[in-house]
Amino acid sequence: MNDVHKHFVKGDMMLKLIETLWRGNQARMHDAATDRYAVELIEQKIRDAQTAFRAAKGTLATLIQRERVEARALETLDARITDLTTRAEMALRDGREYLAQDAATSLADLENERQVRRDTLDRLQAKCARLQHNLDRTNRRIIDLRQGAIGARAVDRERRAQASLGASAATPHMAEAEELIARVMGADDPFEHDQIVQEIDAGLNGSDVTTRLGAAGYGAPTRIRADDVLARLRANRNATLTQAAPTQAKG
Repeated sequence: MNDVHKHFVKGDMMLKLIETLWRGNQARMHDAATDRYAVELIEQKIRDAQTAFRAAKGTLATLIQRERVEARALETLDARITDLTTRAEMALRDGREYLAQDAATSLADLENERQVRRDTLDRLQAKCARLQHNLDRTNRRIIDLRQGAIGARAVDRERRAQASLGASAATPHMAEAEELIARVMGADDPFEHDQIVQEIDAGLNGSDVTTRLGAAGYGAPTRIRADDVLARLRANRNATLTQAAPTQAKG
């Protein structure tokens, strides 16, 4: 009997452990879904609040309409009571007691009805005031929620962009692109290679010696230099100035 009881206790503990683990997993899944769809949940909550807000506005409109109906009915009662009171007083002055009695009975009924309508109107006005206050407060909260939702959407977009950027940076494509750039930048320059070949050829056939002697002023240069072109331009300018000077003197 004791073994059976111990087995039952262990089984019950195992069930409780599984239930606890299951609740923990459900909570983690709920938190993960809430974090992932937080912006969508915020927007839906705002829509729900706006729906309730519109319903409350409809209720307030109905209450205000009833309040106005009661106010008009009360004004009509006041006018009837004032008119009937005047008539009853006139009947009393003329000694028509039976007419005054009938008027008093009607006045009592009308004044009781007026009191009931006044109480109803007071309650309606109090309800309208409370509901209007709640609507004003709810409207401000909805405005704040909209502003908060704008900020939340901006933060969520930034977070998703950062996550996407991080995922892109973690892919091998970035490393491969960097390797290709380094390979292209480190490749040999073909023009430099051709120039080196020409220098080698010049050294082999001795033309580089002739070029260096010409550049040093020993014999005609083998290539036109920028200094030679500049000297020629200056000489042409001086010759032009010299020819123009006598003409100006005669004038």
